[in-house]
Amino acid sequence: MIENVSWARRMGALLVDWILCTLAVIIVVGFDSYTDPGSPTSYAVLVLFVVESALLTWLAGGSAGKLLTGLCVVPADGHLRRLPWWKAFGRQILIALIIPPLVFRADGRGLHDIFAGTSTVTFKTLRTLIK
Repeated sequence: MIENVSWARRMGALLVDWILCTLAVIIVVGFDSYTDPGSPTSYAVLVLFVVESALLTWLAGGSAGKLLTGLCVVPADGHLRRLPWWKAFGRQILIALIIPPLVFRADGRGLHDIFAGTSTVTFKTLRTLIK
């Protein structure tokens, strides 16, 4: 059985992702537009987060935040292979809904991981799966 990482590490990766996506939106729309009351740019941050994290999880095994904090997403069965693109996007949409990651099993896998058949692990654990 694969050992999942703590929720604190996952939240750290999420924070890094959110900061990066917020900065990207601010660069594109400008700080004034971003801070306007009622501005739809907060939705742009959410959309960018889902797209960025899904694409990078599908292509590289984790979002920018996960990879920068030494985490990655792997199949829960331990057999390394690329996650299907639709599972990567579905996983990230469930994360954006907030509740699925907060409902988890004893092994630490949230509903988003159960849907996608994944586990979030450290690079150290990943190295043991490669051998």
